[in-house]
Amino acid sequence: MNKLGKIRIDAAYAAKDFAALAYEFSPVGLVITEARVIRGCNPEFERMFGYAPGELTDALFEVLYPSKDEFVKIRDRGVEDLRATNTYWDERVMMRKDGTLFWCRTRGHSLTPENDPLGRAVWSFADLSGHRPYQPLTPREREVVNLLAEGMTSKEIARELEISPRTVEVHRAKLQKKFAVTNTNALLQAMSGVPPERIVAR
Repeated sequence: MNKLGKIRIDAAYAAKDFAALAYEFSPVGLVITEARVIRGCNPEFERMFGYAPGELTDALFEVLYPSKDEFVKIRDRGVEDLRATNTYWDERVMMRKDGTLFWCRTRGHSLTPENDPLGRAVWSFADLSGHRPYQPLTPREREVVNLLAEGMTSKEIARELEISPRTVEVHRAKLQKKFAVTNTNALLQAMSGVPPERIVAR
Protein backbone atom coordinates (compact mmCIF):
# COMPACT_ATOMS: atom_id res chain seq x y z
CA MET A 1 0.00 0.00 0.00
CA ASN A 2 1.32 3.47 -0.85
CA LYS A 3 1.74 6.36 1.60
CA LEU A 4 -1.38 8.16 0.36
CA GLY A 5 -3.48 5.05 0.94
CA LYS A 6 -2.19 4.71 4.50
CA ILE A 7 -2.94 8.39 5.22
CA ARG A 8 -6.52 7.91 3.97
CA ILE A 9 -6.98 4.83 6.15
CA ASP A 10 -5.57 6.57 9.23
CA ALA A 11 -7.83 9.58 8.61
CA ALA A 12 -10.90 7.35 8.26
CA TYR A 13 -10.10 5.61 11.56
CA ALA A 14 -9.52 8.94 13.30
CA ALA A 15 -12.89 10.24 12.07
CA LYS A 16 -14.64 6.89 12.65
CA ASP A 17 -15.83 7.13 9.03
CA PHE A 18 -15.60 3.52 7.90
CA ALA A 19 -18.14 3.33 5.08
CA ALA A 20 -15.69 4.27 2.33
CA LEU A 21 -13.04 1.89 3.72
CA ALA A 22 -15.51 -1.00 3.86
CA TYR A 23 -16.52 -0.39 0.25
CA GLU A 24 -12.99 0.05 -1.12
CA PHE A 25 -11.29 -2.77 0.78
CA SER A 26 -14.13 -5.32 1.03
CA PRO A 27 -12.93 -8.89 0.35
CA VAL A 28 -16.05 -9.44 -1.79
CA GLY A 29 -17.25 -7.60 -4.87
CA LEU A 30 -19.85 -4.92 -4.18
CA VAL A 31 -21.99 -3.33 -6.86
CA ILE A 32 -24.75 -0.72 -6.96
CA THR A 33 -27.28 -1.26 -9.76
CA GLU A 34 -30.16 0.59 -11.34
CA ALA A 35 -32.47 -1.38 -13.65
CA ARG A 36 -29.69 -3.97 -14.06
CA VAL A 37 -27.13 -1.31 -15.03
CA ILE A 38 -23.93 -1.07 -12.97
CA ARG A 39 -23.84 2.44 -11.51
CA GLY A 40 -20.83 1.81 -9.28
CA CYS A 41 -18.69 -1.04 -8.00
CA ASN A 42 -15.75 -1.54 -5.69
CA PRO A 43 -12.18 -2.53 -6.70
CA GLU A 44 -12.70 -6.19 -5.71
CA PHE A 45 -15.67 -6.49 -8.08
CA GLU A 46 -13.59 -5.07 -10.95
CA ARG A 47 -10.65 -7.35 -10.08
CA MET A 48 -12.88 -10.42 -9.82
CA PHE A 49 -14.28 -9.89 -13.30
CA GLY A 50 -11.00 -8.70 -14.83
CA TYR A 51 -11.93 -5.11 -15.62
CA ALA A 52 -9.93 -1.90 -15.17
CA PRO A 53 -11.07 0.76 -12.66
CA GLY A 54 -14.18 2.51 -13.94
CA GLU A 55 -14.56 0.22 -16.96
CA LEU A 56 -17.83 -1.29 -15.72
CA THR A 57 -19.47 1.99 -14.72
CA ASP A 58 -22.84 2.34 -16.51
CA ALA A 59 -22.41 -1.05 -18.22
CA LEU A 60 -25.41 -3.36 -18.53
CA PHE A 61 -24.98 -6.41 -16.27
CA GLU A 62 -25.36 -8.57 -19.37
CA VAL A 63 -21.60 -8.27 -20.06
CA LEU A 64 -20.94 -10.48 -17.01
CA TYR A 65 -23.18 -13.35 -18.08
CA PRO A 66 -22.11 -16.29 -20.28
CA SER A 67 -24.93 -15.53 -22.72
CA LYS A 68 -27.71 -13.02 -23.35
CA ASP A 69 -30.22 -15.84 -22.85
CA GLU A 70 -28.97 -16.46 -19.31
CA PHE A 71 -29.06 -12.73 -18.53
CA VAL A 72 -32.69 -12.62 -19.66
CA LYS A 73 -33.72 -15.83 -17.87
CA ILE A 74 -32.37 -14.73 -14.51
CA ARG A 75 -34.27 -11.43 -14.67
CA ASP A 76 -37.16 -12.47 -12.42
CA ARG A 77 -35.27 -14.87 -10.18
CA GLY A 78 -35.40 -13.62 -6.62
CA VAL A 79 -37.76 -10.71 -7.30
CA GLU A 80 -40.43 -12.13 -4.97
CA ASP A 81 -37.85 -12.79 -2.21
CA LEU A 82 -36.62 -9.21 -2.48
CA ARG A 83 -40.16 -7.86 -2.42
CA ALA A 84 -41.16 -9.98 0.59
CA THR A 85 -38.01 -10.02 2.74
CA ASN A 86 -35.51 -7.83 0.87
CA THR A 87 -32.97 -10.65 0.91
CA TYR A 88 -31.90 -12.91 -1.90
CA TRP A 89 -28.96 -15.21 -2.60
CA ASP A 90 -27.92 -17.90 -5.03
CA GLU A 91 -24.84 -19.42 -6.58
CA ARG A 92 -24.37 -18.95 -10.31
CA VAL A 93 -21.86 -19.13 -13.14
CA MET A 94 -20.58 -15.75 -14.32
CA MET A 95 -18.10 -14.65 -16.98
CA ARG A 96 -14.88 -12.67 -16.66
CA LYS A 97 -13.76 -10.13 -19.27
CA ASP A 98 -11.45 -12.75 -20.85
CA GLY A 99 -14.39 -15.14 -21.33
CA THR A 100 -13.52 -17.59 -18.54
CA LEU A 101 -16.46 -18.86 -16.51
CA PHE A 102 -16.52 -19.22 -12.74
CA TRP A 103 -18.89 -19.92 -9.86
CA CYS A 104 -19.80 -17.09 -7.53
CA ARG A 105 -22.16 -16.54 -4.62
CA THR A 106 -24.53 -13.61 -5.14
CA ARG A 107 -26.48 -11.77 -2.45
CA GLY A 108 -28.85 -8.89 -3.01
CA HIS A 109 -30.63 -6.10 -1.12
CA SER A 110 -33.12 -3.87 -2.91
CA LEU A 111 -33.33 -0.13 -2.28
CA THR A 112 -36.78 -0.10 -3.93
CA PRO A 113 -38.35 -3.40 -2.75
CA GLU A 114 -42.04 -2.47 -2.86
CA ASN A 115 -42.28 -0.91 -6.31
CA ASP A 116 -39.45 -2.44 -8.33
CA PRO A 117 -37.04 -4.78 -6.50
CA LEU A 118 -34.51 -4.57 -9.34
CA GLY A 119 -34.95 -0.83 -9.83
CA ARG A 120 -32.15 0.06 -7.43
CA ALA A 121 -30.19 -2.52 -5.49
CA VAL A 122 -26.93 -3.43 -3.76
CA TRP A 123 -25.29 -6.77 -4.59
CA SER A 124 -22.30 -8.70 -3.33
CA PHE A 125 -20.37 -11.27 -5.35
CA ALA A 126 -17.96 -13.78 -3.81
CA ASP A 127 -15.62 -15.71 -6.11
CA LEU A 128 -15.97 -19.46 -5.41
CA SER A 129 -13.53 -20.67 -8.03
CA GLY A 130 -10.83 -21.36 -5.42
CA HIS A 131 -12.76 -24.33 -4.04
CA ARG A 132 -15.26 -25.02 -6.82
CA PRO A 133 -13.69 -24.98 -10.28
CA TYR A 134 -16.11 -24.54 -13.15
CA GLN A 135 -16.86 -27.79 -14.98
CA PRO A 136 -17.95 -27.19 -18.57
CA LEU A 137 -21.24 -28.86 -19.48
CA THR A 138 -22.80 -29.48 -22.87
CA PRO A 139 -26.04 -27.58 -23.58
CA ARG A 140 -28.03 -30.80 -23.07
CA GLU A 141 -26.24 -31.58 -19.80
CA ARG A 142 -27.11 -28.07 -18.59
CA GLU A 143 -30.77 -28.65 -19.46
CA VAL A 144 -30.84 -32.02 -17.70
CA VAL A 145 -29.13 -30.83 -14.53
CA ASN A 146 -31.35 -27.76 -14.38
CA LEU A 147 -34.48 -29.96 -14.51
CA LEU A 148 -32.97 -32.38 -11.99
CA ALA A 149 -32.48 -29.41 -9.67
CA GLU A 150 -36.20 -28.70 -10.05
CA GLY A 151 -36.94 -32.21 -8.77
CA MET A 152 -38.10 -33.72 -12.06
CA THR A 153 -37.81 -37.46 -12.76
CA SER A 154 -36.08 -38.90 -15.82
CA LYS A 155 -39.46 -39.54 -17.45
CA GLU A 156 -40.59 -35.97 -16.78
CA ILE A 157 -37.33 -34.59 -18.13
CA ALA A 158 -37.66 -36.79 -21.21
CA ARG A 159 -41.12 -35.38 -21.90
CA GLU A 160 -39.95 -31.81 -21.30
CA LEU A 161 -36.95 -32.13 -23.63
CA GLU A 162 -38.68 -34.45 -26.10
CA ILE A 163 -36.03 -37.16 -25.78
CA SER A 164 -36.18 -40.72 -24.48
CA PRO A 165 -35.90 -41.55 -20.76
CA ARG A 166 -32.89 -43.71 -21.67
CA THR A 167 -31.15 -40.67 -23.15
CA VAL A 168 -31.83 -38.73 -19.95
CA GLU A 169 -30.26 -41.58 -17.96
CA VAL A 170 -27.18 -41.50 -20.22
CA HIS A 171 -26.78 -37.77 -19.57
CA ARG A 172 -27.31 -38.28 -15.84
CA ALA A 173 -24.66 -41.02 -15.77
CA LYS A 174 -22.18 -38.78 -17.63
CA LEU A 175 -22.82 -35.96 -15.20
CA GLN A 176 -22.32 -38.23 -12.20
CA LYS A 177 -19.06 -39.51 -13.69
CA LYS A 178 -17.90 -35.97 -14.46
CA PHE A 179 -18.48 -34.92 -10.84
CA ALA A 180 -17.35 -38.26 -9.34
CA VAL A 181 -20.65 -38.93 -7.53
CA THR A 182 -23.11 -41.84 -7.47
CA ASN A 183 -26.58 -40.24 -7.23
CA THR A 184 -28.57 -37.12 -8.13
CA ASN A 185 -28.49 -35.56 -4.65
CA ALA A 186 -24.72 -35.91 -4.53
CA LEU A 187 -24.51 -34.44 -8.05
CA LEU A 188 -26.45 -31.33 -7.06
CA GLN A 189 -24.39 -30.99 -3.89
CA ALA A 190 -21.15 -31.40 -5.82
CA MET A 191 -22.20 -28.71 -8.25
CA SER A 192 -23.01 -26.12 -5.65
CA GLY A 193 -22.98 -27.27 -2.05
CA VAL A 194 -26.29 -25.46 -1.60
CA PRO A 195 -29.94 -26.51 -1.84
CA PRO A 196 -31.12 -27.13 -5.42
CA GLU A 197 -33.52 -24.16 -5.30
CA ARG A 198 -30.50 -21.88 -4.88
CA ILE A 199 -28.68 -23.21 -7.95
CA VAL A 200 -28.85 -21.13 -11.11
CA ALA A 201 -27.87 -23.94 -13.45
CA ARG A 202 -26.37 -23.12 -16.82
